[in-house]
Amino acid sequence: MPVTTAQAVEIKSKDEIKIMREAGVILAAALEKVAEAVAPGVTTLELDKVAESEIRKRKATPAFLNYRGFPATICISINSEVVHGIPKKDRKLEAGDIVSLDLGCIWKGFYSDSAVTVPVGKVAKSETDLIEATRVSLEKGIEQMWPGKRLGDIGAAVQGHVEPKGYSVVRSFVGHGIGRALHEAPAVANYGKPGTGLRIVEGMVLAVEPMVNKGGPDVKILSDGWTAVTTDGSLSAHFEHSIAVTENGPVVLTLPG
Repeated sequence: MPVTTAQAVEIKSKDEIKIMREAGVILAAALEKVAEAVAPGVTTLELDKVAESEIRKRKATPAFLNYRGFPATICISINSEVVHGIPKKDRKLEAGDIVSLDLGCIWKGFYSDSAVTVPVGKVAKSETDLIEATRVSLEKGIEQMWPGKRLGDIGAAVQGHVEPKGYSVVRSFVGHGIGRALHEAPAVANYGKPGTGLRIVEGMVLAVEPMVNKGGPDVKILSDGWTAVTTDGSLSAHFEHSIAVTENGPVVLTLPG
């Protein structure tokens, strides 16, 4: 999501978090099926159809379809595309591409949101290194989600993992709270200083989603009004989980059941 102004943070009950875990299991299964369908020659529209079918057959509702006018079920962003890529019938994946799959669903009135970046066929080591660094940076951020910590601890953990490797963190888009709405407060930046920002408390549910560029951090929006790309043409990777803060630490809701 874009950086937004401050709003009240909705705290979830244990029962609500249980429902959101159900939503996360559904989403994880659907996203796994889409990732399995990624192959050279497959169109992004074909992947979108897989995403919608997998969500609906589990009796959930696609979260992104028609959200703020977005015309598809899944965001598919290839290579230098950072986020919000629109599936198209004439856009075919090619061997050597990296593709980010960002998907959401609604279940019993609650949203779930997750993303993963996968290679298309065999890719260069530099590409797999970028993907792995981004994936691990998400794990580093999640490790900070304990009651009493602060949002700046999450961002600092992400930033501190990728920047020493020569990568940059996108600043124009950030993570977010999630619950009865897809995008809730607070904004969760993927950069920051430890010990700063809003205090993390039990019952928060956050979608943490590092977007990491091989080059500089700047992005621009294409003429379709949605697709964000790196301004320098460098590759970008994106990972995301929805995570609940509990008294026993972070619980990732969007893992497989």
